[in-house]
Amino acid sequence: MVVRAPGRVNLIGEHTDYNQGFVLPAAIDKAIYFAVGLSGTSIIRLYSHDNQQLYTTEAGPVEPCTILWANYLLGVVAQFQQRGIAVPGFDCVFGGSIPMGAGLSSSAAVECGLAYALDALLHTNLDRMTLAHLAQKAEHEFALVQCGLMDQFASLFGQAGQVVRLDCRSLQYEYFPFDTRAAQVVLCNSGVKHSLASSEYNLRRQECEQGVAVLHRHYPHVQSLRDATLPQVQARWAELGDVVYRRCRYVVEENARVEAACQHLLAGDLRAFGREMYASHAGLRDDYQVSCRELDVLVAAAQQAPGVFGARMMGGGFGGCTINLVAPDQVDSFIAHQTAAYQQQLGLPLETYQTTIVSGVDTLELVALH
Repeated sequence: MVVRAPGRVNLIGEHTDYNQGFVLPAAIDKAIYFAVGLSGTSIIRLYSHDNQQLYTTEAGPVEPCTILWANYLLGVVAQFQQRGIAVPGFDCVFGGSIPMGAGLSSSAAVECGLAYALDALLHTNLDRMTLAHLAQKAEHEFALVQCGLMDQFASLFGQAGQVVRLDCRSLQYEYFPFDTRAAQVVLCNSGVKHSLASSEYNLRRQECEQGVAVLHRHYPHVQSLRDATLPQVQARWAELGDVVYRRCRYVVEENARVEAACQHLLAGDLRAFGREMYASHAGLRDDYQVSCRELDVLVAAAQQAPGVFGARMMGGGFGGCTINLVAPDQVDSFIAHQTAAYQQQLGLPLETYQTTIVSGVDTLELVALH
């Protein structure tokens, strides 16, 4: 079978998912494509088309290996095995159009695409939420990144022309219409690879947990930063210490921004939505401290460009892309403006992507070519 697994953008709600808060992602038309088939052997053969690299292993209990890309796939196999599902030998070739290291969740797409394919081939009938959790655990245990659920959820649950607000605690979700005729999603890739991202990401999680432990002592109902209010966080500033205080403040404010942003979408007020995006970036830069000069230059340049509703850094941080909402008739001038500003201020070339919002992981029908 052939499977398409999309990458994702997150319009607003960054670093809130592992704090049981709200996120607002959408699946996009950059995707990983898979050809997967059971081979009737006891060998698993994985081939990365983009790396031109083959990895093979026995179909028994799988272990992490030294090849990074293979671990995302092996982690998925291990999750099926941990559920008592025997995974026989299979062949998998994959490759795609999601730029690596750009913060568009290529890793989640890789995990979700294989999980979806194996579920279909093995007739295990797991629902999409179970597949999302399975893919998330694969990343925790084999790639050793303690990611939240948003990326996997977005890849599996995307709907064309809709963004989806996920409550990361209850896992309830709601779709909101996003009219790309009113605003085009344009991504500007800083070209900076996340060398710090995974270590700092795990550190941010720990800092948030420290904050929850302090707050819980005073407010027993606070089980996660989702439960905390800004006055509660401010009241414990001294005890939290400046760094943890700022991390907590950012998360509490960002959750409020997601909820406000959804109301702006319903009202069709893209300018107000954009203001929430700019505020999100400022919080990520100043309080959560996961931005970098390149991202800050791109957001500041976007604020000066005509036709831009909002912009912010997106993803774990320390590189990757900014997400920009741009009036469709201004997209070309926006890209020219950003490219010139990036070259002028940092001496760096700029790669940009125009994206549309598409449906989540699905099977592709292959038409035989004669």
